[in-house]
Parts: sequence; structure tokens; C-alpha cells
Amino acid sequence: MFALVIGVLVFIGVMLVFVGLSSSGQTAGISARLERYAAGRTETTTSAAAQAGGLSNALAQSVALARLNRVMEQRDFGANLARDIARADLKLRPSEYMVIWGSSIIGVPFLFLFLSLILPPLGSGIALIIGAVIGFFLPRMWLGRRRASRLNAFNKQLPDTITLIANALRAGSSFLQAIEMVVRESTPPVTVEFGRVVREVNLGLAFDVALENMVRRVRSDDLELMATAITIQHQVGGNLAEILDSIAFTIRERVRIKGEIRTLTAQQSLSGYVVAGMPVGLMILLFVLAPGFTKPMFENPPGIMGLPAGMIVLGIGGVFMFIGFVFIRRIVAIEV
Repeated sequence: MFALVIGVLVFIGVMLVFVGLSSSGQTAGISARLERYAAGRTETTTSAAAQAGGLSNALAQSVALARLNRVMEQRDFGANLARDIARADLKLRPSEYMVIWGSSIIGVPFLFLFLSLILPPLGSGIALIIGAVIGFFLPRMWLGRRRASRLNAFNKQLPDTITLIANALRAGSSFLQAIEMVVRESTPPVTVEFGRVVREVNLGLAFDVALENMVRRVRSDDLELMATAITIQHQVGGNLAEILDSIAFTIRERVRIKGEIRTLTAQQSLSGYVVAGMPVGLMILLFVLAPGFTKPMFENPPGIMGLPAGMIVLGIGGVFMFIGFVFIRRIVAIEV
């Protein structure tokens, strides 16, 4: 009976995560309507599907999630979280992400309880606390990796995009027409961000402000360099095509140098992960395979300030391992 209850709870936690992810693509009703009016063309089938989807979304939306989303949007934490979600190109509201986050914090300890039927040490209090900590960091790590991978893909596409814009300007196109050509000819994530610029300009926003919004969303140094050059050129004049060619050459050289540095520092970077991860992995392995071997470290006496001496030693060792990991990461992080 206990195993059945644990299995049901784990199933509910996992289903909450998947429901949040599956409903994430159905929360862009306003964006879809703005895009429809900005683009200037609609199709009857698309319009009917959008109206049906909007009706189903309105009926299925949870009142609690809507209230939580309104409260979070009024806080700095909610605004920062919404910006991070947008940079990761996730169609999630902050409230939906918080539901996934809470489900992860609760679901991982329940998963440990379920696995404790096979590995009994996973059912101990320490293992459940470790599971809660893992569940706390998993969504943030997932969001950070999504954001970093999208930024990396954007930076790799940016030199070719700038060259395409410069060639379009030489052919006699305006800058907005050149950006529209980029949206048609390139691939995501460049097309997504430049498409937003085109829509914002069509809706009446100043071009410089639309570029600033894109820079704020992407947070790319190379894109900021391009936007600054374009803004200055609009104010003082000059040959924008030549300026963009120089920027594209600079960005390509920076990407090449970054790749060489990443290759030369790969061993040192891996050493940092080994130094930080090997003691933790060894401790977890001993805890699972031989619980009696690690049990004396959590017994009191001997104790220090009321806590078991083994826990104090583990805490001090963890702090020093973290400091070593941070120092190694700082050493190999070379700015270009």
C-alpha cells in the first residue's frame, strides 16, 4: 500500500510538470493577435483556429494561476523571471514556471522515496533533503542552459546576418527592408528576434527603441555593438554598409578567438568539474552501496556545537570544494 501511494504521488508530480510544459505553447494569444495585425495578412483557417484556441484557453485557464501571474508581474522577481524566460524562448508565464519549479522540488524527493524500495538508503531524511535541493536547482539549470544555448546560436548567426543586411543596403533596400529580408532568409533564433523588431516598427514604435528592446532581450555584446553603430549612423550619417562589414569581420574574429581559447582551456575547465564532482559522487556512491560506512559521520557524539562532528567536517570540505571550483572557473574564463 505504501509503495502504491508513493507511486501515485510521483505520477501526479510528473504529470504536473508535463501539463505545465504542454500548456506553455497556448499562452501567446495576445502575441498572435498583434502579429496578425502587424503582418497585414490573415488566413481564414488560421483565424478560426486562433479564435477556437483562444476560447479553449480562456475556459481552461486556472484562476489561481492567473492571480499568481498578476502578483508576480508586479514584483521585481517576477519581472526578472519573465525576462529570463523570454531570453530562453520559452512560451511560459512566470506562474507556470513557478508551478513546474514547485513540482520539481516536491517530485524529486517522492521519486527518491519510490526508488527507496530498491535502494533503501534513498528513503532516509538526508537523501530526501538532497532530493529537494536537486529539485530546487534543476529548473534553474534547465532555464540557464536554454538561455545560454540560444544566445550562443544567435551569436554564431549574427555575422552572416550583418553581412546579409549590408548586401541588401548596397542593393538599394532600406534598413527595414533589409531586416525583413533577414526574417525571410535566415533561421531561428535570428528570425524570431528581428521579426519582433519588424512587428514593433509596424505597430508604430520608433526604430531605435525597437533595436534597444531587442538588445535588452538578447543581451549579446555583439548585437549591442551593431545596434550602437546603427544608432550613431542614423544620427551623424555615413556609409552603413561599410560599417556593418567592419562589425561582421570583428565579430567573426572574436568568435574564432573564443573557439581557440575554449579549446586550449578545455582540460582546465574539465578539471574544475572533476574536483567539485568527484568527492560528491564518491560520497553518494558510498551512501548507497555501504550505508554503514558513512553512518558514524552523522552520529552525535562526537559533536561540535550540538551537531555531529562528521557533518561539520563535510560542510567545511564542501565550502572549500566550492571555493576551488569558483577559482578554477575564474581562471579559465578569459574575456575576448
